[in-house]
Amino acid sequence: MSRNASVLVIDDEEIMREILEALLAREGYEVRAAPGGAEGLELARSVPFDAAIIDVMMPGLDGIETLEELKKLDEDLPVIMITAFASVETAIAAMKRGALDYITKPFKNDEVLLVLRNAIERRRLIDENRALRQNLQARYHKFANIIGRSARMRQVFDLIIQAAPSRSTILVEGESGTGKELVARALHTNSTRSDRPFITVNSGNLPPDLLESNLFGHVKGAFTGAVYPKKGLFELADKGTIFFDEISNVPPETQAKLLRVMQEREFMRLGGVETIKVDVRIIAATNVDLHRQMEEGRFREDLYYRLHVITIQLPPLRERKEDIPLLVQHFLEKYGEENHKSGLELMPDALDLLMEYDWPGNVRELENVIERAVVLTSGQRIDADLIPEHVRSVRPFQMPQFVLPPEGISFKEVITDFEKRLIESTLEAAGGVQKKAAELLHIKPTTLNEMIKRYDIRPRRKKTGGQSESPAGSEFASERADSWRAPSGGVTEDRRRRVPVRKVVGAGPAGDWER
Repeated sequence: MSRNASVLVIDDEEIMREILEALLAREGYEVRAAPGGAEGLELARSVPFDAAIIDVMMPGLDGIETLEELKKLDEDLPVIMITAFASVETAIAAMKRGALDYITKPFKNDEVLLVLRNAIERRRLIDENRALRQNLQARYHKFANIIGRSARMRQVFDLIIQAAPSRSTILVEGESGTGKELVARALHTNSTRSDRPFITVNSGNLPPDLLESNLFGHVKGAFTGAVYPKKGLFELADKGTIFFDEISNVPPETQAKLLRVMQEREFMRLGGVETIKVDVRIIAATNVDLHRQMEEGRFREDLYYRLHVITIQLPPLRERKEDIPLLVQHFLEKYGEENHKSGLELMPDALDLLMEYDWPGNVRELENVIERAVVLTSGQRIDADLIPEHVRSVRPFQMPQFVLPPEGISFKEVITDFEKRLIESTLEAAGGVQKKAAELLHIKPTTLNEMIKRYDIRPRRKKTGGQSESPAGSEFASERADSWRAPSGGVTEDRRRRVPVRKVVGAGPAGDWER
């Protein structure tokens, strides 16, 4: 590596630059020198370097400032600081800001070469590690079509890389349409079992008896219609991987038998007495909160902890919208090829609509939207009019306008008041159903319930005739739809009448609000 490595030397003393250039060139390094921080940064912007040597004390842009700017250009660049004895403390401060090491003047040639070799080796290891990760992630795209460059998806990729070689049971959690089966296939493809079967079990599509027959097989005569013996999916998946899609739908009686297979790695066919041993890796997926189901007695506790060895949490698409352009391009190429349409391009206004939408159906819904657009387009450009109406009609939430009073306002009170009003409005839109309101706010029902208790939000009274009474009366509810008012007497601006209003409210009987 040292023969091809390039080194940037930044020092305001010409004699020092010449000494370092001669020393490093003799060792085979490619050396570029600069008389100051600004000049060195210009070189770093135009040419990549494997290491940098910087003098701490320089006029203009000093060594510390140059170090910080270099790290912005290349955060992994190893930087060595050169300092006089009197400024060792400054060099140590530089190391806290990202410098790899420092050398004191006057220095020995061997010392410089040793520190530089260590820096170059560190750079090589970092580059190799990054290349390995990129190659592995590229393999996921190739084998399982997992698309994403966001931080959340990089975490998923890293976890797949670490977990794939093991035999451990893995639970993949995520909403419908996030790609749980793709993750399961990626785990199998990149494991030592990749040349063995990968079998998917649709856990909720079959009655218990038929599901058990599919999983464990049966002997002849085990039940009416069993005229031939049959191997089960566990037997067929021996030495491979079995994937339980929506594991929460497995009936309780089957959960007990599944637990035994996981613990003992053996089972018996329905109606049989012979024990069959298998070596199968189990990957399960769910779109519900298994822990909550366990607490409610709908899922076995022992099975839950058997499954919960390694958990991969797939983020919903609304939480990784930066991946939407990449996903769109992938689906354009996929369905363009299927429909013999090349060079397809999504127009910016259409992409803006996709970025604003929250995608409750996640990646699967986005894929369907792009497939539809590809099929319907008559040219190479896909405009906003080819985006479905339900996506186009969604408008992004906008904060209400308000006027800050001259005396200022309590930030904490503003946030508290806004949160309370937002929850009240959402509960009203959800018909008082907390689970639906939590979905609209994209939070967990338990979190919403805690906030309702914290803010003492009480249920509405019912009017005669079956109509619910607004907590604030019709007049206040009408105002609240158009304006938001600051708490504690803060003055805000009504967006309909454009006249200042002042909040004068209090808690009335049965949790109603009065003006």
